[in-house]
Amino acid sequence: MSKLAVIAIGGNSLIREKGHETVEDQYEAVVETARHIAGMIEQGYEVIITHGNGPQVGFILRRSEIAREVADMHEVPLVSCGADTQGAIGYQIQQAMDNEFKQRGIHKTAVTVVTQVVVSENDPAFQKPTKPIGSFYTKEQAEEFQKENPTWVMVEDAGRGYRRMVASPLPRDIVEKNVISKLVWDGYCVISVGGGGIPVIKRENGSLEGIDAVIDKDFASSLLATEIKADVLIISTGVPTVYLNYGKPNEKALDRVSMAELKQYVSENHFAPGSMLPKIQAVIDFLEKGGKEAIITNPESLEEAVAGKTGTHVYP
Repeated sequence: MSKLAVIAIGGNSLIREKGHETVEDQYEAVVETARHIAGMIEQGYEVIITHGNGPQVGFILRRSEIAREVADMHEVPLVSCGADTQGAIGYQIQQAMDNEFKQRGIHKTAVTVVTQVVVSENDPAFQKPTKPIGSFYTKEQAEEFQKENPTWVMVEDAGRGYRRMVASPLPRDIVEKNVISKLVWDGYCVISVGGGGIPVIKRENGSLEGIDAVIDKDFASSLLATEIKADVLIISTGVPTVYLNYGKPNEKALDRVSMAELKQYVSENHFAPGSMLPKIQAVIDFLEKGGKEAIITNPESLEEAVAGKTGTHVYP
């Protein structure tokens, strides 16, 4: 039986560098990543691809703001922006994967599942929003936005201006998990949980309602991998392996490491909170809940990583 892998690619990895942020530039990056994922599939893996959407949501929000300012059009709620990016990025990934399959003679089809993720309305994150989104504004603009949107939290960000801060609650359940599982075991390459999923809360009568928030895509990917019992969780980042003392003369690459060792490194503050730490925490969570293996590497090293030649491999 094929191994099942959940592969999380970052929203920033779809934008390689400043000045190359167009939809066409993003597609080029997607095509490159698709080649490496197809190479994994040729090694015998069934694959679910998840992705980030941070920059892309920011772009959509800014377009919405400009349309409001210039043409008095309605603004697009954050939760809808998240759904929009799932469709747009999912379309690019599935097209790139299908083209790669055709070129390699792989009889497989990619499909995107617009995915809702349940969060708790009582999550402490809603009391203290910490996730910056959208553009930078002057103090005067921020005050105006605050008047027009009393529930918004506008915070000065590192001297660069004011930004809107939103909650980043923990994911509790993947609404479409059964559909995703069925599709992947029916042989489809599935793109899901885009941007961490569309945040929804569940009412007492069981109905779902969208809520403005941003879910960490690595945490959501970890939860999905747990719920569908994936064999391996792969989280992509900007480097081929995780390092201790990164960027220092005494930096050390982590090749094979136990979960206990990784927890020790976390307690020693080796990983930056806004960078590698969430990925490490997502890996630990997956392994604690029964996962067999997790790999952290960059997109271009995927094929070598699953073959055991590179990447940071973490075991229970």
